[in-house]
Amino acid sequence: MAVNQPLADRMRPRNLEEFIGQDHLVGEGAVLRRIIESGNIPSFIMWGPPGTGKTTLARIIAQQHKRTFFTLSAVHSGVKDVRNTIEKAKKHQFFDAPNAILFIDEIHRFSKSQQDSLLSAVEEGTITLIGATTENPSFEVISPLLSRCQVYVLESLGREKLWVLIERALSYDPYLKHHDIRVVEKDELFRYCGGDARKLYNILELVVNAEQTDQNKKTIEITNEKVKEILQQNVAFYDKNADQHYDIISAFIKSIRGSDPNAAVYWLARMVEGGEDPKFIARRLVILAAEDIGLANPNALLFANSAFDAAERIGWPESRIILSEAAIYLATSPKSNSAYQAINDAQRQVKQTGDLSVPLNIRNAPTRLMKDLGYGKDYLYAHDYPGNFVQQEFLPENLSSMKLYEPQTNRKEQEIRQRLRDWWKNKYPY
Repeated sequence: MAVNQPLADRMRPRNLEEFIGQDHLVGEGAVLRRIIESGNIPSFIMWGPPGTGKTTLARIIAQQHKRTFFTLSAVHSGVKDVRNTIEKAKKHQFFDAPNAILFIDEIHRFSKSQQDSLLSAVEEGTITLIGATTENPSFEVISPLLSRCQVYVLESLGREKLWVLIERALSYDPYLKHHDIRVVEKDELFRYCGGDARKLYNILELVVNAEQTDQNKKTIEITNEKVKEILQQNVAFYDKNADQHYDIISAFIKSIRGSDPNAAVYWLARMVEGGEDPKFIARRLVILAAEDIGLANPNALLFANSAFDAAERIGWPESRIILSEAAIYLATSPKSNSAYQAINDAQRQVKQTGDLSVPLNIRNAPTRLMKDLGYGKDYLYAHDYPGNFVQQEFLPENLSSMKLYEPQTNRKEQEIRQRLRDWWKNKYPY
């Protein structure tokens, strides 16, 4: 074992007994464990945060069943690499040898054509595909491939599991076990690693190495203050996988909501420099356009959605310009959360009142029986009336005249309020 081999690699589990976490999948009697123990391994995708054991599980499966194991990274591999690997897998198909396992890390980064190139090999059983993704595969994996794979959701490691990992490293790692290392405080270790086992080991190793430079110290004590001090010295800190990931995206969104384009671009730059996924940022802008700008500037949602499409096509580094333009546009737009409040209030009303009947006059009446029962009777067709409007009740009887949408005081919604007042009179007073 090389001295310069990272601690996370030195401590990588070799079998399920050594594997920590994901008890809902690989604990005794759990679904994935039963599949692994049966030896009948289907193609599947593991979805979860970094450092939760996706690569390790794939390797354990291959090793346990002596399956040829190929691995590709979606960041560095193209269609040609996929096809070459599939050809290699075909050459291993002889006698009763089980098919090879192809592990694809960050499969969500594969383009449609790259994913298409996997389909026939998966369907014909040339390979067993095991994919790993940190993004929702429903959005990132093409439907034909997703339909051929079971999806298993992995979870960030909790404090209890993280502490087990630390204890194991201090007791069994061939280098750390020879030092007197005492973890006096562990809150900052856990906070900075964000449930990521690999990051936990990296931080632990970094702190221990920093403390070893003092030859007078026989005991290495790990405290919260020491962890913070050493990490700040070694990292221009943005961590797209831990707590700060959520802190910075929160600061970004709140800056736009608060109409501060300068702060919005600053927090965007922090994410760009940290290597954040541009689609993650763009997706949040689309949500913000609907939630915080809404009807005050209806073009904002179109603008944000166009920015999402463009960023997805372009990728880093040029998409930073697209996202900057979108962030500034949204930050300088008038704001309204009336649509957000309306759907929240409507859902609350539904939970309180249950499944109220649809009024007879606005029910569909495709059959004679339904017409005889009064479906659609007395319905007033708006286009038959002046201005294409006529007052009638569309809500269930118990909720008659209820108002859920309240226009706010921006210019666009004041125009909407006036239009609603002309139509509905007293329902929308000044």
